Amino acid sequence: MRVISGEARGRPLKAVPGKGTRPTTDKVKEAVFSIIGPYFTGGWALDLFAGTGGLGIEALSRGMANVIFVDADKSSVEIVKHNLQLTGFTDKAEVYRNDAERALKALSKRDIRFELVFLDPPYRMKTAGELMLAMDGFHLLEPGATLMVEHESGHRYQEQYGPFRQIKHVAYGETTIAIYRYEPVSAELTLVSADLTNEG
Repeated sequence: MRVISGEARGRPLKAVPGKGTRPTTDKVKEAVFSIIGPYFTGGWALDLFAGTGGLGIEALSRGMANVIFVDADKSSVEIVKHNLQLTGFTDKAEVYRNDAERALKALSKRDIRFELVFLDPPYRMKTAGELMLAMDGFHLLEPGATLMVEHESGHRYQEQYGPFRQIKHVAYGETTIAIYRYEPVSAELTLVSADLTNEG
């Protein structure tokens, strides 16, 4: 497992001990970034089920300015911090031990809007749709933000969750990647629509 491209290209990443964490393979990671990038010019990203931190670190290597890493597992948090040190990105990252829902609520109290979000929950969890809607409710996303959902190929998420529209769906064996675009209806458009309705 390594950083594939960008500033930290080729740097090895340490895996979380045991079988409780399923890191995104290099093959899938490379495919993901060819879809959503491949490179970035700043902005904030969120790696919500960070595991080893491989996805968020790859985003930093490819140009994201800051990444927040969240994982509920103590070992994962320690490995993320270790991998950030290995790649030299500690000063561009924040790492928290928390579950996803509580983390989103805590982040809503800060003035941060994410342009890129990685959702790679344990396969037994099928909550990506609910988490996306929670991000919308907490106003955590920039309009046009990209969200990557990694899940087992036997499950299929909806093509639309409120303002989130699926723009890509690709299977790689037992792993499937679904890419969503955040397309909120602006308050101005809502007001204009209401005015037109009243005039009618």
